[in-house]
Amino acid sequence: MKLPNIVEARSRDKREYKTINYNIDDKYVDKYKGKKLYIKTYGCQMNERDSETIIGILGIMGISKVDNYRDADICILNTCSIRENANNKAFGMLGRLKYYKEQERPDLVIGICGCMVQEEEVATNLANNYKFVDLVFGTHNIEDVLKLVDNVFTNRERNIEVYSRESDLVEGLPVIRSSKYKAYVNIIYGCDKFCTYCIVPYTRGRERSRSKDDILEEVKLLIKDGYKEITLLGQNVNAYGKDLYDDYNLGNLLEDIAKLNIPRVRFMTSHPWDFTYNMISVIKKYDNIMPSIHLPLQSGSNKILRLMGRRYTKESYLELFNKIKNTKKNMCISTDIIVGFPGEDEEDFLETLDIIKSCRYDNVFSFIFSARRGTPACRLKNIVDDDIKEDRLQRLNDIVNTIFREKNEELRGVILPVLVEGVNDKKNMYYGYSDTNKLINFTSDSDISVGDIVDVKIVDPKTWSLDGKRVEWYN
Repeated sequence: MKLPNIVEARSRDKREYKTINYNIDDKYVDKYKGKKLYIKTYGCQMNERDSETIIGILGIMGISKVDNYRDADICILNTCSIRENANNKAFGMLGRLKYYKEQERPDLVIGICGCMVQEEEVATNLANNYKFVDLVFGTHNIEDVLKLVDNVFTNRERNIEVYSRESDLVEGLPVIRSSKYKAYVNIIYGCDKFCTYCIVPYTRGRERSRSKDDILEEVKLLIKDGYKEITLLGQNVNAYGKDLYDDYNLGNLLEDIAKLNIPRVRFMTSHPWDFTYNMISVIKKYDNIMPSIHLPLQSGSNKILRLMGRRYTKESYLELFNKIKNTKKNMCISTDIIVGFPGEDEEDFLETLDIIKSCRYDNVFSFIFSARRGTPACRLKNIVDDDIKEDRLQRLNDIVNTIFREKNEELRGVILPVLVEGVNDKKNMYYGYSDTNKLINFTSDSDISVGDIVDVKIVDPKTWSLDGKRVEWYN
C-alpha cells in the first residue's frame, strides 16, 4: 500500500525527470479477453484524456469498454478534486457501485483514480473505510494500471498505489480515443503557479513538458488517421517548454503544428501570466489556429487577485485581453470566475461585474469558492456567508446570460464553419461546434458525415446555442 503525502506533493526540487517508452509484456495481451470496463470520468479535459489512456491500456488485456456499469466486470471512477462538489459526485457514485456489488455482483472490481485520490485525506479515507474498493491509483502512475488490474483479477487483492510525486514522462502509452475526428494532445503536465485556492499543483505535480518531437509525431499520426481538430492540453498550457528549452515555447509549437495543415488547432488552459506576445503573433498568423481562447480572470479585484496569488492585476489582464481580442476579427474569449473568495466584499464583487460587462465574454464558467484542504486559501479568514455567495453567483449569471443572448443575436444571418459531431434525433438536426467554439444545431438538405466541416447560416440564435441551416455551395 502506498498513500500520498501533501508535504511531498508540494515539493518543487530540482529533481530531473526522464522520458521513457512504454513497453508491453506479452503475458498481458488478451489475458482477460471478454471482460468489460465501465469508466466514469469527472473533471477537465486532462482527465478525459487520461481515461482514454486507461481504456487503451486495459484494451491490451482484451478488456473492452461498455456504457453501463451493470454490464461491466470492472468499474473505474476517474475523479476530479478542483471543487468539493466533484468529490461529492464521485463518492455518491461509489455508494451506488457498493450497493450493486453487495446485492448483485460480488465479483465486481471497483477502482478509483485521478486527482481526488491524490489528496492525502481522501486516499487515507478510501484505504480505511471503503474496503469494497479494490483498486486505487493516482495521476502519477496511470502506466501501472495494467499490472494493478492484473493483480486484482488474479489474486483478488486490494491494490492501493498513490504516489505523492510526479513520475517520469512515459511515451507510447496505448490510447483508445473517444472521437475519430477530434483529439486531445497532452503537451505539458502539472503546474507550478500555486494559486492559493487551487489543489492542482498538489495532485498533478510540477510542470513537465513533453518533447516537441514527440508531440509533433503524435499530431502527424492523428492527421494521417483523418483527425480534423486537436486541442493541446496542459494544466498551464502556455508554460510549455520552459523546463526543456531556452528558445522554444508554446508559440513555436503552435506554429510548427499549424504548418502541418490540420484544419483546426486549439489549446487550453492558459494562465494570463505566461501568455506571450509570440503566442499572439502566431495566433494571428495562422487561420487554422482557432479564434477561441480561454483566459481565466477569477476576479476583477486586485485585492482578491493578490489573495489568490494570481500574479497579475486587472489592468494587466485587460491589456492582454484586448491584445488577444484584436488578433482576429471574430476572436472569442471565455473565462473562469470564482465568487465568494475569502475577503471578497461587495466592492470587490462589483469590480468583477464591471470587467464582465466590459469584456463581454463569449462564455463564462462561474463557481462559488470551494475551500480545498491543504491549500493556503483554506486558512484564510473573512469567510463569505453562503447566502451572499449564492446571491452574487445569481447576479453574475444574470448579467452573463444577457450578454450571451445579445452576442448570439449578433450572429443572426452569419455563416460559420461547423465541425459536425453527430445527429440530434429529437430535433432531427445535426450538431457541432463552430471555429469560435459555439454549439450549433442545424438542418441540411443533403446527407453529411460526422467529422465533416460545413458552412452553416445562423437563423435562430439562443442563449446557449445557435440554430442554423447548412449552406450548400454550387459551382
